Amino acid sequence: MHKTPSSSYLGPGGLDLSKSFFTPLAGVEPPSPTKRSTKITVVGVGNVGMAIAQTILTQDLADELVLVDANAEKLRGEMLDLQHAAAFLPRTKIHTSVDYDATAHSDLCIITAGARQNPGESRLDLLQRNVAIFKKIVPPLAAYSPETIILVVSNPVDVLTYAAWRFSKFPANRVIGSGTNLDSSRFRFLIADHLDVNAQDVQAYIVGEHGDSSVALWSSISVGGVPILSFLERQQIAYEKKTLENIHKEVVESAYQVIRLKGYTSWAIGYSVASLARSLLRDQRRIHPVSVLVNGVQGIDCGNVFLSLPAMLGRGGAAGITNVHLSEEEAEKLKESAKTLLEVQEKLDYLLC
Repeated sequence: MHKTPSSSYLGPGGLDLSKSFFTPLAGVEPPSPTKRSTKITVVGVGNVGMAIAQTILTQDLADELVLVDANAEKLRGEMLDLQHAAAFLPRTKIHTSVDYDATAHSDLCIITAGARQNPGESRLDLLQRNVAIFKKIVPPLAAYSPETIILVVSNPVDVLTYAAWRFSKFPANRVIGSGTNLDSSRFRFLIADHLDVNAQDVQAYIVGEHGDSSVALWSSISVGGVPILSFLERQQIAYEKKTLENIHKEVVESAYQVIRLKGYTSWAIGYSVASLARSLLRDQRRIHPVSVLVNGVQGIDCGNVFLSLPAMLGRGGAAGITNVHLSEEEAEKLKESAKTLLEVQEKLDYLLC
């Protein structure tokens, strides 16, 4: 399919009217290669993909945005809808295509595409279908943008990030999953709500699998620099472990609640992924709990597995994993989470060759 860019060719016969509006300056040199534009590709224009695209546009994170999907008509409709808002947005060139050549030289490739679960279909069968989809998506992305960073958002995100790493053959630092970045945001919100403070003043992480075996790091939670649990103990303030478990349970179930109420999640993951894109492309060196290769980290030595731990993100991808303190119980739960993911991966290895 021929890709349709944002275009200034509006005059008769395709005349470029921009040349009529402006007088060129004498002696103009081409832009310096060190001042190159930023290009982001989003694969999949469902609710999540478009929420991410819209947030990227409003936060002015890209000079060029490419949307890729198998549905050509929906692609064009989404592009036109965004272009019609151009007067209210920072200037960004928007392209759409069903072909991956349009993604060439992307700085960041965000994958949201994936199959939906059919009635009666097992999670493993769904995962096998999604791995097959990734086998068609990832190799051309890697071929057209060999220096890009791949950010996986599709679920189950940890296993699909592992699949993207295998299919791309990229170094592990340039393949990242959105992981528990959003889970941790929900966690911070709930803690802030309990304490009646701003969520930005709460430092708290959910790690491990983005799913039922995730681990809440209660031992390292702080508010305004004050470690919460040790503060309660010093002040001899009693708390029930059940209360903490219920907060974590609410984090795990919150996405299901949103889906039950509105049919899908979109805005929160859009903002979450935009925050990751900003840290990566602007080399902010911020810490995010994202899905990364963790073999040999925190005592996890069961094999190559991707799961979430706080990692520093910059222009080269994941620059390192934070050596966050874990209690013995948290460390054991994290290892169990890793084993759970590895067991699923082993059932899919025949698809990853």
